[in-house]
Amino acid sequence: MTRRLPQALTSPKPLPTPLAMSTAPTDPTPSPLPIRSSSLKPCNASEEHDSEEDKLESATRPHPKPVLPNCKLRLICNNLDHEGSSIFFSNINPTVSLSQAVDAVLSILYQPTKTNNHIPPTRSVSLTLRSMGGVAYTTGSDIDDDHKEIHFSLDYIKNIASERQQQEIQGVLVHEMVHCWQWNALGTSPGGLIEGIADFVRLKAGLAPPHWKKEAGGEWDAGYQHTGYFLEWIEERFGEGSVRKINATLQNKKYVEEEFWQKLFQKNVADLWAEYSNTLPKPKERDENTKADTDEEMKAHESKSVT
Repeated sequence: MTRRLPQALTSPKPLPTPLAMSTAPTDPTPSPLPIRSSSLKPCNASEEHDSEEDKLESATRPHPKPVLPNCKLRLICNNLDHEGSSIFFSNINPTVSLSQAVDAVLSILYQPTKTNNHIPPTRSVSLTLRSMGGVAYTTGSDIDDDHKEIHFSLDYIKNIASERQQQEIQGVLVHEMVHCWQWNALGTSPGGLIEGIADFVRLKAGLAPPHWKKEAGGEWDAGYQHTGYFLEWIEERFGEGSVRKINATLQNKKYVEEEFWQKLFQKNVADLWAEYSNTLPKPKERDENTKADTDEEMKAHESKSVT
């Protein structure tokens, strides 16, 4: 009697080549967020969909703390011997800090609805600590865009001033976590607006570093804190929830600047930027104010020295 041998096992297919790598910029430059399919749903989402009016109303009406979507949090450290690793783990409890970052992002950018279909269906976030140039960046996983990866530079962590280590690390985590949960107008939103929203959330979370300044010069979408402070002014000018509305409007439609800001605030963004800029000291006034503050500090120091 002839016995048949089992069919030989085949090797698994290799993982695809990563879509993007860090180019080691001076400032963190997250990879553009991939376009989300409108057919994707968050975990536990029902068949019911929120209308656009529901989403915008939800962004402004008061609610209890959102019920967070299910999201697994992972940590990968590529080199435990690196000085940056020692600094990270001396200042950060990963379980607590990553959970707090998710809570901060969702509570600032979203309010709950019956289905929470207005919240991106992010299923997991993996934080990788590794030696690289720049600060940090966020990208979607090659396997599934609903799985996000944050890459954080151990070399950057190593060089953070000791008195700033905990606040700066948490601030970067919050900024990058925003990229795991924000909308991007089907990939058409200005990069400066994406980065500005991330720094707005960091600002509202109380994690702004001391070197951040409000600046009137340049373009509104220069990004990072430059745009973040502009969005903070919009929040104050038009009411709490204004930035939530901006993010909500980026969910399912492509970004058309002439329509986008008019629909939300009945003004174009150039006029809003000019109005915001007029609330700030002009460069010459800022220099004079800085000089006056310095003179006062010197007088106070001399007075203390005399006594």
